[in-house]
Amino acid sequence: MKCLDNRLEELTSEMLDFVKRLIEIPTVNPPGQKYKECIDLIDNQLKKFGLETRIIEMPVKTPTPRYALLASFGEGEETIYFHGHYDVVPSDDEGQFSPTIKEGKLFGRGACDMKGGLTAMIYAVRILQLCDVPLTGKICLVIVPDEETGGKYGSKYLFENGFVKQGRLMLMPEPTSGTIWNACRGAISLLLKIKGKAIHSTLHYQGTNAFENMLKVAKEFIQLKEEIEKRKTSFEAPSEEARKSILMVGGICKGGTNFNIVPGECSFSIDRRINPEENLQKEKEELFAIINRLRAEGIDLEVEILQEGESAGITSKRQDFQTFASIVEMVSGKKPVFSLCPGLLEIRYYIKNGTPAIAYGPGLLSVAHGPQEYVRINSLKECAKVYALSAIKLLSRKDI
Repeated sequence: MKCLDNRLEELTSEMLDFVKRLIEIPTVNPPGQKYKECIDLIDNQLKKFGLETRIIEMPVKTPTPRYALLASFGEGEETIYFHGHYDVVPSDDEGQFSPTIKEGKLFGRGACDMKGGLTAMIYAVRILQLCDVPLTGKICLVIVPDEETGGKYGSKYLFENGFVKQGRLMLMPEPTSGTIWNACRGAISLLLKIKGKAIHSTLHYQGTNAFENMLKVAKEFIQLKEEIEKRKTSFEAPSEEARKSILMVGGICKGGTNFNIVPGECSFSIDRRINPEENLQKEKEELFAIINRLRAEGIDLEVEILQEGESAGITSKRQDFQTFASIVEMVSGKKPVFSLCPGLLEIRYYIKNGTPAIAYGPGLLSVAHGPQEYVRINSLKECAKVYALSAIKLLSRKDI
């Protein structure tokens, strides 16, 4: 442990330099900018550490290429995955891509979600390497794009094509605000477009009012919402309200062209977030049953699927999870709680593939994606230490 502490202090300046260089590359998704520049930076850094790397270019037709990176440290069959993403959400302020440090905090787009966490997991491996820790298995780094838009051209592709095998455990440094996420909600999000016939308001009887039909459609889903909110997850959550399954109506709502024209098209969104106990396909069918019935009643209705992803969860009582929690407590001085992640989380790909997976990272969820996104430098260092100690505890005979 003393070696880890010493190396961590020695590497702090290098870590900060690396994460700042990551933040300076605006890997904005959508649309997926500067991915090659960022993956090359990560690749070069890992090669400096002496790690073998593999860059995978996704064979997909997108305006910009997609790249994932795989690397490993140690030998043996037993595997722990450190999983992270390098894409970030858009920002209206270009200044967010010029990272700054103030009062022990690193500010910038992605500092919290999750280039800070990505740096922590990479340097956890570096610390183990420099301390010459004898592992009985290996750590695999999986670094992906497109997490912010569902992972279709990132994690989903890797799993569907056999690049990631079953392992003992996966750790992911998302901004969990000091909690450990052992479950996540799934999602099926739709944009409903109601078609009408536009005409001057004085001749409204010759048109079809898309807004009025939209109200009929929205009413059906608001009624469904009341039933859905009666369903509660058994997984740990911050409050009783947070246990409820979710249907939000109207996140997007638009239509019409002028006050004196019958609206020819109106649209609104449905954001359905399912609990771990719920089945994505079944919940999707429930939504489309309403849509198809309304179509049969004469409403001209088009549907665009904005995103979909399965829910996932594993009991917090697993021994490896409890071991990880004890290490978090030892390093941070605070006993962490397990909780359901309120949104989609890429643990779902690992759990479906047979690998127990949890998320724990250095950032605060409350500042992720925000105009003042930041990560505390001490939290970065703590996360790197937690990940390194977890690897020692699970993959080494060495006592910590």
